Amino acid sequence: MSQEKQDPLILIVEDEPKLAQLMIDYLQASNYRTHHIAHGNEVLDYVQHTLPDLLLLDLMLPGTDGLTLCREIRRFSELPIIMVTARTEEIDRLLGLEIGADDYICKPFSPREVVARVKTILRRVKRSPEEVQKSSLLKVDEGRFQASWREEPLDLTPAEFRLLKTLSLEPGKVFSREQLLNHLYDDYRVVTDRTIDSHIKNLRRKLENLDAEQPFIRAVYGMGYRWEADSCHLI
Repeated sequence: MSQEKQDPLILIVEDEPKLAQLMIDYLQASNYRTHHIAHGNEVLDYVQHTLPDLLLLDLMLPGTDGLTLCREIRRFSELPIIMVTARTEEIDRLLGLEIGADDYICKPFSPREVVARVKTILRRVKRSPEEVQKSSLLKVDEGRFQASWREEPLDLTPAEFRLLKTLSLEPGKVFSREQLLNHLYDDYRVVTDRTIDSHIKNLRRKLENLDAEQPFIRAVYGMGYRWEADSCHLI
């Protein structure tokens, strides 16, 4: 008799009780199991013996801090880790990712955003590279200048197509508006940052018309944009 598959287990490491409970409520409403730990010293033992599917890890904790925990976990596990922090300095963000975190979320945040990030990362790590290539939700045909999401064609302008390709080839990477402009036109025409914003708005609308539940492009305040869904499969 086959065992019933359990819902993914999310470990929430957060010392603020109200915030932890908010994340628990939203994740459980989205059919995730949760376990909460409030002290950094208890995390490693739990991870080693229970093997959660994803870790939401606060940076500032009593006992062992989040950065140290992330380094320690990476010595023995590829467990997906989302860092949660109120320290928004760029060095903290970069350090969090360089030591092996898969993503970060800055406080204050929307609990719906947390759920969306968890879904995206779990979907990304669930499949092998070969499986991703065979079943990528986003397919980009460079030769024909065509793209599709879940086999549904996207009607894109050349600028939107280039933006989609640039962003989706490197999920999670933040591209500045200047970097995106460099990929947009070959004729060095004079354009402004608002041009990028306009194209991103139109591209996001077309993607969301095909899949309203999937987060696609996220604006990162003061920095630019990043792709939130699976990497594209180039044809």
